Amino acid sequence: MEEFQEDNREEEIIDPVKLVKKVRKSRKVRKGRRKQTVFRKSFRFFMTIFLIFALVYVSKMPQWYLSKKAYTTVDNNTIIIENNKIVKPYRILAFLKLHKVPDQPIYMMKTSAIERDIKKLPPIEEVYIRRYAFPARLQIIVKERVPVISIAPSEKVPPVAAFAKDGTLIGHEFMPLAPGIKTIKVLSYGNKGDDYTKWNITKINEIEKIARYVGQYSKESVEYIDMRNPYDVYVKIKTVNIRLGKLDAGVYDRIKRIPSILPQVKLTDAKIKYLDLSWEKVNYLKLE
Repeated sequence: MEEFQEDNREEEIIDPVKLVKKVRKSRKVRKGRRKQTVFRKSFRFFMTIFLIFALVYVSKMPQWYLSKKAYTTVDNNTIIIENNKIVKPYRILAFLKLHKVPDQPIYMMKTSAIERDIKKLPPIEEVYIRRYAFPARLQIIVKERVPVISIAPSEKVPPVAAFAKDGTLIGHEFMPLAPGIKTIKVLSYGNKGDDYTKWNITKINEIEKIARYVGQYSKESVEYIDMRNPYDVYVKIKTVNIRLGKLDAGVYDRIKRIPSILPQVKLTDAKIKYLDLSWEKVNYLKLE
């Protein structure tokens, strides 16, 4: 038993050379790790400083700021206006001039006040402003009201005003309308008993309905509606001028009589002044 314990003590004796090598290796590893830690911390510090300076530099670049002359013209690619078929760009620009070109970067610019002002223009229903950088610019997207009726004093005179589908009056300063905008032409002097400036959405809907009925029963497009005398209304289609008379509750029943008499009008050789539907049960042709 004693011999066995003695042998174990001999095995537990550590070689000094190996121990020194092990300690040196361990010390070298710890030293390498400390160097890596110091390098990482130094790298992070310098990268943070670099990023801070880079951010400051980028934030001060002129491409973030609108030109001081941005609101003077729409031809400089700084102010881009889209979807405006009725409102001319210079009218929108006039509202921009009411505001000061911001001194802060474009992404900090508030556009709600500009949108609110531009919406004061009668033809404009909604306004959306988008901000872009590099270079700094504004994209103004407008949604215009849809004109359905145009007003003219006579059939040979261009429209002087228009009404949108919601009843909004679009004044003469926005005339003429773009060629692609189709409306029902209504003749009105704008005074006395036919003052169109006092028309409301109910009146607009009534005129639309009359034009739709006449077109439906005549199979022809309405050229214009003559309301210069509101108590004696005429509707002009290609074939003939139709006298409707007063726009009372029976006017739509009178319009329904058009298909029964229009073929006779087309076969008549005489020059017809108008087709009279103003009577409740009697139709007749007025010759020139």
